[in-house]
Amino acid sequence: MSRYIRVGTIIFLAAVLVVGLGCSRTVRDIGMGTEDVGPTGVIEGENISGDNYLDGTLYGLQDINFEFDKSSLTVEAQTILRENAQWLTSNPTVNVEIEGHCDERGTIEYNLALGDRRAKSARDFLINLGISASRLGTISYGEEMPLDPGHNETAWAKNRRAHFTIVVR
Repeated sequence: MSRYIRVGTIIFLAAVLVVGLGCSRTVRDIGMGTEDVGPTGVIEGENISGDNYLDGTLYGLQDINFEFDKSSLTVEAQTILRENAQWLTSNPTVNVEIEGHCDERGTIEYNLALGDRRAKSARDFLINLGISASRLGTISYGEEMPLDPGHNETAWAKNRRAHFTIVVR
């Protein structure tokens, strides 16, 4: 009986090791905010586990918000995008995906299209500031990934946004 327990334990530990190694990947360490990132944008490799995207807000990229039912950029959003462009210029090897998000009002199809317009609006603005289009991807999540799950104007205002994620390759 103890022989079977030992064999089972060995199989279990081997499975844990294989799963752990399978989740490992190379990620670029780009600092924790614009003040920690050097002007050259030098990035050193580091192993961590997770998916292929990093939350841009943890590294100095800021979300922008939109008015109800609009994809046009407010003055505040343009200011934030200029700051994001400076960060991207300082980190020339970093690629980002711009996520378009909406509040829960409207149909799924409408919100996916609106989220797409919002992401592309932010992308086009960054391209006009000199950021290479090849570094900027877009995706729309519509209403599917709310930042705030509430059902009021305060929550909806937070959910109408473009969010920046760093793409790890």
